[in-house]
Amino acid sequence: MKRRFNVTGSCIPMRHYMVRLDSRLKKIKDDFVDYGSYFVINRGRQYGKTTTLRALEEYLKDDYLVLSLDFQQLSTEDFADELTFSQALAEMIIREFNIMKLDGGEALEALKKFGGEKEGLKELFISLSGMCEKSPRPIVMMIDEVDSASNNQVFIDFLAQLRSYYLNRDKMPIFHSVILAGVYDIKNLKLKLRPESEHQYNSPWNIAAKFNIDMNFSAAQIASMLDEYEADNRTGMDIQKIAEEIYQYTSGYPVLVSSICKCIDEELPYSGAFGTLSGAWIKEGVAAAVKQILKEGTLLFESMAKQLDAYPDLCKIAEDIIYCGKKIPFSLEEKSISLGHMFGYLKEENGHVAIANRMFEMCLLNMFMAKEAIRSDVYARGGSDRIGFIKDNRLNMELVLKKFAEYFTEIYGQKDEGFIEKQGRKIFLIYLKPIINGAGNYYIEAQTRDERRTDVIVDYQGEQFIVELKIWHGSEYNERGERQLAEYLDYYHKDKGYMLSFNFNKNKEVGVKEIKAGDKVIVETVV
Repeated sequence: MKRRFNVTGSCIPMRHYMVRLDSRLKKIKDDFVDYGSYFVINRGRQYGKTTTLRALEEYLKDDYLVLSLDFQQLSTEDFADELTFSQALAEMIIREFNIMKLDGGEALEALKKFGGEKEGLKELFISLSGMCEKSPRPIVMMIDEVDSASNNQVFIDFLAQLRSYYLNRDKMPIFHSVILAGVYDIKNLKLKLRPESEHQYNSPWNIAAKFNIDMNFSAAQIASMLDEYEADNRTGMDIQKIAEEIYQYTSGYPVLVSSICKCIDEELPYSGAFGTLSGAWIKEGVAAAVKQILKEGTLLFESMAKQLDAYPDLCKIAEDIIYCGKKIPFSLEEKSISLGHMFGYLKEENGHVAIANRMFEMCLLNMFMAKEAIRSDVYARGGSDRIGFIKDNRLNMELVLKKFAEYFTEIYGQKDEGFIEKQGRKIFLIYLKPIINGAGNYYIEAQTRDERRTDVIVDYQGEQFIVELKIWHGSEYNERGERQLAEYLDYYHKDKGYMLSFNFNKNKEVGVKEIKAGDKVIVETVV
């Protein structure tokens, strides 16, 4: 059977190119299920949770009787009240036994007796306890898409009963292990249920073991997936190089990895720029796929936009990091940081909050730019200046910086230091956006970003520019910045780089000049 890269629904090995999960499944079984743990696989949207559960179900079947439920199969009416929900859940479990041909035997008969006119959660759990007691093997309960149920009080009541039985399982038989999967952690379920004024963490039900298994793909895992693809397609790609490049953009976020691969495989060979399958599997092909995905958008990016609208403090954190390089201590006790981490948008890096991957950062930057463009004279100025910067499809970055310096000095030259430190880099990025829009892209290099320095990597028609945005803090700091940029140019195999310095020295020399830093040429623009 022919296989392809998949970005919708769960992945199936015989149908899709995918990272093999054997080591992950073994670790989940050995570290959690065999110990009888109650745990939550809570990760961002399209993180491979359902794929992992389906593979785990198959992996566990020789040692356990696995009940795998999906709460999306329950209708809104099924959550109308306790009695209706209990009956619907019992029917779902019986149906799962029948569909999967599970060896329930006498255990299933205990559940089939449930269903009286006034029987609710209390009676349901008595039946479930009887089912678990008579089961020929320990029962593992897996519930996928718990988020689809978490708006309902009856589901919270169900969790309360489950908690009580689980904590007393030495006295009342119940499931050997419980696995819930969704975006929301158990402690945050009530954030979806209660009014804003009553939001609090759902600590009474927070009995879950810490699920600390990394579900991101490593560059090596991406390479192993590409190995299988290459065996079928013989493109001649440099597998290690392409895997590392994909990882640099995605940090291994599963659906983003698959999205890039799918775009390269199915779309780029038919575009004028690449022409063939072999021609698309190159570094420039990865960049083109990223650009295409950002342009078209995805459900994942749409979900991120909605969450940022719903949580303004989370949005402000993202803006402060992207525009200002602000160092925010990482603490999951801070609600906005905890939510961003839970959704998969934020991560911890050297003790500080960081955007989870480069593609998220590029998407956020595009989103923020779109909002700014609606009301920004800076964006309009960049658009009107654009025609003078492009010649023979090449971007004159030196002229871009020169014109920006003139514009910035004219409009913002009298602003105070606090304003420029906070807004200067943002203003340049807004100015640059319409200049490269459509034919190029840019991202901020996270490894070099801080509150004084930011490196912007600009890709335009296959040509790459390294631009350092820097706040002036004395000549010694400036010289150190030149050395850092020269080292960074070495990493990118570039002989020429650009520096935009926001200088508060009254005797500064505004304008553009060339500086030699070793064997590198740096074009510095001072404003």
